[in-house]
Amino acid sequence: LTMVLCLLQAAAGILCYVGAYVFITYDDYDHFFEDVYTLIPAVIIIAVGTLLFIIGLIGCCATIRESRCGLATFVIILLLVFITEVVVVVLGYIYRAKVEDEVDHSIRKVYNGYNGTNPDAASRAIDYVQRQLRCCGIHNYSDWENTVWFKQTKNNSVPLSCCKAALSNCTGSLTRPMDLYSEGCEALVVKKLQEIMMYVIWAALAFAAIQLLGMLCACIVLCRRSRDPAYELLIAGGTYA
Repeated sequence: LTMVLCLLQAAAGILCYVGAYVFITYDDYDHFFEDVYTLIPAVIIIAVGTLLFIIGLIGCCATIRESRCGLATFVIILLLVFITEVVVVVLGYIYRAKVEDEVDHSIRKVYNGYNGTNPDAASRAIDYVQRQLRCCGIHNYSDWENTVWFKQTKNNSVPLSCCKAALSNCTGSLTRPMDLYSEGCEALVVKKLQEIMMYVIWAALAFAAIQLLGMLCACIVLCRRSRDPAYELLIAGGTYA
């Protein structure tokens, strides 16, 4: 049981890290989806991580003091957290399936609002995504020709964030398409967001298994102690000869 409690404490830290990572990464892509409920699994997993840390402390105290009541409480709370993690997995799959529709609904509006001369948050997000994911436009670089920014600048070029990282003299000109990233950003943004959601799902599944092990060990300890006459006499204040 002690080893399982140590695993629970480690799990608590890792779950909080995964939840925080999801928040930080989604912040870079939040202009491409409007459904804030997509972050619910990350919120829950951070809460679960915090609760797991507290549960680990309860389990340690119950084990040290040999408290049957404490161990029983430990098992019940673990069961509730286990159910919560099952909910996280279900929500993760639901929102993972919705990511593609969300991005498809929002990305054209974001690109059409691009302002390269005086960039706002959405414009900086587009440049960030194009550099990080090495993509250009929604489906390819030609999508920029349909944007308001392209028509206003009238220089037949796309943002410099479309330029391949290895090139230092790229101007974004459409006359040199070989200098630009050829892949569109929509599919890559969807893939990235779905990967992030899978981190939450796998983390929840992994630590649900650890919790099952913790509940099993605690139940075994409870059963052994309830059948141990020496332990029963000690609790009752009697003596054992």
